[in-house]
Amino acid sequence: MRAITLLTDFGTADYFVGAMKGAILSINPQAVMVDITHEIPAQDVAAGAFTLLAAFDTFPERTVHIAVVDPGVGSERRPIVVAARNHLFVGPDNGIFTYIYERDSSFEAFHITDEKYFRQPVSTTFHGRDIFAPVGAALSTGVDPASLGPRISNPIRLFKSVAPQIIHIDRFGNLITNITRDQFKEARRLLLNGTLISAQRNFFGENRGEIDEPFLIWGSAGFLEIAVNGGSAAEFLDAKRGDQIRLI
Repeated sequence: MRAITLLTDFGTADYFVGAMKGAILSINPQAVMVDITHEIPAQDVAAGAFTLLAAFDTFPERTVHIAVVDPGVGSERRPIVVAARNHLFVGPDNGIFTYIYERDSSFEAFHITDEKYFRQPVSTTFHGRDIFAPVGAALSTGVDPASLGPRISNPIRLFKSVAPQIIHIDRFGNLITNITRDQFKEARRLLLNGTLISAQRNFFGENRGEIDEPFLIWGSAGFLEIAVNGGSAAEFLDAKRGDQIRLI
C-alpha cells in the first residue's frame, strides 16, 4: 500500500475534501491519507505547483500525490498521472506538476483515459472526487500507471524560461526565488526592483541588533529566498510573483 497526499484549493468549509476522501476509502479502505494543504489560493496553479514541490519529497517513496487546483475542470484539459522520483502524481494537465518535471527529467506522464477507474457518473465540476481521487486510490493499491492510458510527451508547463525570478511569496512575505545553489555559485548579490541585496544570513534572527534590511537566505525548499526579519520582504520591495531578478 502507498500513502496518499491531498493538495487542493478547496478549503475546508465545504464538503469537497471530505468527498474526495470518501471516494478514496471506497476503493482502498486502508488508505493512509495526509493533507498537505487545502488553502492554495483559488485557481492559483502556480502556488499549488510550488507547494507540491516543497512538500512531496518529505514523504516515503511510492507515495501517491493527488493535486487538484483545476480552473479548467470539465474542459478538454487532460487528467494525467506522472511517475517521477519514485513517487506518483495525479491531477490535471495544467502545469501543476511543472517543478516535478524540472526536478526529474526522466519523468513519465500518462493521459488517464480508462474510465473503469472513474467514479460514475463523472461530474463536470468535480473531477477531484470522480477522477483524481479514485485513480489515486487505485494507484495506492498497486495499479500500474501505464495501464491508465497512453504515455504523453508534452505535458503542460507553467513556464519555458528559467530566468531568475520570484516564484512564490509565503504568508510571511518572504520571496522565494527559483535560484539554486549551483546558479548562485558565481554571484554574491542580486538586483530586484532597483534594490541591490547582498546581505546573507544563516537564519532569520541572525544579526537582529542591526537595522533590518532585505537579506538573502537559503530556504527549506532548496531555493534562495529574500526576507526582512520581522517584516514582509514583499511589501518592503513592492515585489510580486514573476518579478525578474538579476544576479551580480
